[in-house]
Amino acid sequence: MSTEIRPVSNASSAERTRRDVLFTATGVMSAVAAGAALVPLIGQMNPDAATLAAGGPIDLDLGEVEPGGQVVVLWRHRPIFVVFRTAETLKALQDPRLLKELADPQSEELQQPPYANNWHRSLTPEIAVLVGVCTHLGCIPQFDPLPNAVDPAPNWLGGYFCPCHGSKFDLAGRVFRDVPAPYNLPVPPYHFLTDTTIRIGENPPNASFDFSTIRQM
Repeated sequence: MSTEIRPVSNASSAERTRRDVLFTATGVMSAVAAGAALVPLIGQMNPDAATLAAGGPIDLDLGEVEPGGQVVVLWRHRPIFVVFRTAETLKALQDPRLLKELADPQSEELQQPPYANNWHRSLTPEIAVLVGVCTHLGCIPQFDPLPNAVDPAPNWLGGYFCPCHGSKFDLAGRVFRDVPAPYNLPVPPYHFLTDTTIRIGENPPNASFDFSTIRQM
């Protein structure tokens, strides 16, 4: 014996239509109100639009970056990767086997300020600050710091992988050979305000570096 399920409501079709319209309108107004309430909160979480447009500097507390981890902030509408490199990572960056795989291991192409023109491409070896935009077509590379035989690419040595077209960078932002990206990831101007705080977008005192000279694509 089959069971027939009948509507519980006895309202006419017209009545149901009017009721559905009211429910829909109420839902839309609630969503708008909730969105409006979130706008100030989102605004507090991001730098002022005028500051971003003008390229104003931003500060970061390095206590937010765990050893071996990465924090991403925005500067001039670009993602900036800030990485806390471990002693093991720093040793790997100097491994001759890795250097042979890199297109510009000595950073001869000036994709960094003079004060970051060294083997670790940073003011201090432990903290890397990189513009997180692939120098091929402007995609955002994914952070994959641990070596792996297969994923995200065969014989992966750890670093950054761009899933769009397969470009690879090490944890100093140096590009690998035979990939679409032609240049190392840029290093933005930055300096330490204190031992635990960096300012991104501003050169150290008595230093000069014009970020517009880097080659992005």
